[in-house]
Amino acid sequence: MITSMTGYGRAAFRSDGTEILVEIRTVNNRFLDIMTKLPRCIAGYEQQVREIISKRLQRGRVSVYISLSRGDESGIQLDLNLEVAKAYLKIAQKLEQDLGVAGKLSVAELLAMPDVIAVPVQETTDEEIWQLAEQSLQAAIEQLVAMRAEEGKNLAQDFRHRVEQLEKLIEEMEKRAVEQPRIEMNKLSERITKLIDNRDAVDESRLEMELALIADRIDITEECVRFHSHNQLFLQTLELEPSQGRKLNFLLQEMHREANTIGSKTSQSDVSHIVVSIKDEIEKMREQVQNIE
Repeated sequence: MITSMTGYGRAAFRSDGTEILVEIRTVNNRFLDIMTKLPRCIAGYEQQVREIISKRLQRGRVSVYISLSRGDESGIQLDLNLEVAKAYLKIAQKLEQDLGVAGKLSVAELLAMPDVIAVPVQETTDEEIWQLAEQSLQAAIEQLVAMRAEEGKNLAQDFRHRVEQLEKLIEEMEKRAVEQPRIEMNKLSERITKLIDNRDAVDESRLEMELALIADRIDITEECVRFHSHNQLFLQTLELEPSQGRKLNFLLQEMHREANTIGSKTSQSDVSHIVVSIKDEIEKMREQVQNIE
């Protein structure tokens, strides 16, 4: 079954006051292109993130955002480094005495000085944070894959409808084109009769041969047969695992080539109009297939 390249997944897990949130978004791309934004403490696990994603996705531009928060902020105990604060005050007093610089350090200014406030080292290790991040990443990917699969089902339904329309258009074109060789042969025969006064002077066997060659050149039976075959293969490819976006795109190129050949062969206006409708349907399908994995 085909899968869309557009999707979104989000998951968060908490353990011992540490919460990891993972968001993953995908859009269409020719290849698998993964962009990550990780907290510094697990930046070294970027390769593992890429490997996990590569096992589940084939194509698409993937954006992964992992954020870290430390539980209940009210429970965090900050330490005041009193000795450092005294040292800053002592230096400020010395500047005032030696250089005559006026002014006093306020409490707010002291608190902003480096190392005056110390944040206790978290007990949670990078390995434990990664385990939590991996759990969140796997859950987010499950959501993403489910969303891409659901959109793929909708796209498959649309493709089946359009292939059905193509089949109807081709069948209508075949009916209208049946008489085209005979009509063209009659037209050519009439023109030759008008140009040549003595029709008896014309080599009838050679004329019939030329007319037969012309009839063969304007016959679209072969192209229509191939078109029907492409349609059937397209429907079969929709059901294959894994998703076959590149193959579907190739088949649409072949369909468009057949439509161009038919258009160049026919001189009937009604058949030409059908060819235009066929190309329009193919173009709509080509726009959609760009989003298939």
